[in-house]
Amino acid sequence: MLLPLLAFAFGSLVVAFAAMMLMGGRAVTIDRRLAEVVGARDKPADDVSRFDALAGALKKLGDKVPRSPRELGTLRQRLIQAGYRRDEALPIFFGIRMVAALGIFALFAGSVLMRPNLAMAFAGLGLGYILPGMALARLAKRRQHRIRLALADALDLLVVSVEAGLGLDQALARVGSELAYAYPDLSDELRLINVELRAGKSRAEAMRNLADRTGVDDLSALVTMLIQTDKFGTSVAQALRVYSETLRTKRRQRAEEAAAKTGVKMVFPLVFCIFPPIWVVSIGPAAIKFVQVLFPLIENTR
Repeated sequence: MLLPLLAFAFGSLVVAFAAMMLMGGRAVTIDRRLAEVVGARDKPADDVSRFDALAGALKKLGDKVPRSPRELGTLRQRLIQAGYRRDEALPIFFGIRMVAALGIFALFAGSVLMRPNLAMAFAGLGLGYILPGMALARLAKRRQHRIRLALADALDLLVVSVEAGLGLDQALARVGSELAYAYPDLSDELRLINVELRAGKSRAEAMRNLADRTGVDDLSALVTMLIQTDKFGTSVAQALRVYSETLRTKRRQRAEEAAAKTGVKMVFPLVFCIFPPIWVVSIGPAAIKFVQVLFPLIENTR
């Protein structure tokens, strides 16, 4: 009689423990989601101080790096397109580039991984100099892609706001505040337009700055259309509605183009990764049997 009672008590304890763990995890998940909605994403003070110290060290190193005047404008534009608008972003980038280049050079020049090789060390030096630029270009392209995906929903909200009676400036500010959680990149850019307008810049200049900051072709076309609409006095709501339909057509065409490219892109994984194992599995046993039978016959004939 004791064995069933013990089994029942043990099972009850296991179920109760699992229920408590699940309830705790659910509460943590709810708190995390509430914090995301509210916007409470503050980092601990220790992490902030360490990040500031690292950024300061990289900035000091980047200030001492010799710079080419020809690439300063391109790098600054690329940093702005990636979302880094602060003045110290450029020296920090130069510091990261110097640390990466010298780190890879020391890794191959020393005896940590392999025997010291001067040729490999100089090749690693060049690679470390190029990699931060490639990573920055990748970050900029990802941000441009996020802004491009958010533009259709932003246009729908902008059309609704303008047709509801808001002016274009107020509609841009409203759309920027509404998209803060779903599309933070585009929301920051629209809020920056409002800041520039309050600072005294003209609407055309603020919108051109938006197109230059993002580098998105669809957004540049939208800016050109809004400037022309403002200049000629036509209906902003009708122009936005027509451009929204055009943008969705372009998105569908891009999706069809990407789907058409899938077959070509799958050729290389199929040839280099899938076909060799299939050949080994299908032809391997027959080849082994062929070698086992043919070689003894050749030796017997000799």
